[in-house]
Amino acid sequence: MTTLKIEDLHVEVEGREILRGINLEIKSGEVHALMGPNGSGKTSLSLAIMGHPKYKITKGKILLDGEDITKLETHEKAKRGLFLAFQNPIEITGVRLSTLLVTEYNKVGGANASAMEVISKIRNISKEVGLADSLLNRGVFEGFSGGEKKRVEILQMLILKPKIAILDEPDSGVDVDGLRTISYFINKLKDEMNVGYLIITHYRRILDYVKADKVHVLYRGKIIAEGGMELAKLIDEKGYEAIIERNS
Repeated sequence: MTTLKIEDLHVEVEGREILRGINLEIKSGEVHALMGPNGSGKTSLSLAIMGHPKYKITKGKILLDGEDITKLETHEKAKRGLFLAFQNPIEITGVRLSTLLVTEYNKVGGANASAMEVISKIRNISKEVGLADSLLNRGVFEGFSGGEKKRVEILQMLILKPKIAILDEPDSGVDVDGLRTISYFINKLKDEMNVGYLIITHYRRILDYVKADKVHVLYRGKIIAEGGMELAKLIDEKGYEAIIERNS
């Protein structure tokens, strides 16, 4: 059983506080949905957890199985089993996607396999998630559609097999078929490998496929409401303003 625990986390960017005391606990096999209007701090929380240098933690702790990982470098957090799928993955010109995936498999996953061995594994998995082999030879995310980017991140998860995965808007830029595929593999990793999730989303639609054990609403850097799927349904029906008014 793995537990990611966020304790009273305060984060600032360029001297401005953007997260103001976040408390959150995610265990293996659990799905937590983090919802909230634009500018609430959802993406900032994901990047702060993973150690982005722009996000300065001024107070609080990030604990993984009781170990304080607050100040660890991003690659060390990844080695310990944390994974982040970005809201908008950046293009890396000149680096083949296959090269990145082989490096991740060996460096983050702790393996020491040959490039050919890893590529063979990657090709098999890429077919499962609906990615063409030709994409593996292109620059990382270079010219990829929104749906292709999200499928690549699912491919990364299937290769790295994280303990806790943070997925920032996995439903963004994805059509209905893509959403079903992505949701299938999220559920598959949860059921077969007990992966715990923090899914960041604006809308309930992904939660129609991936059921959340707990829903959190973030507003102006604070979690103002928590509940089950009924909270996501209420947001879908009445919007965030009703939740904000009720909890302000």
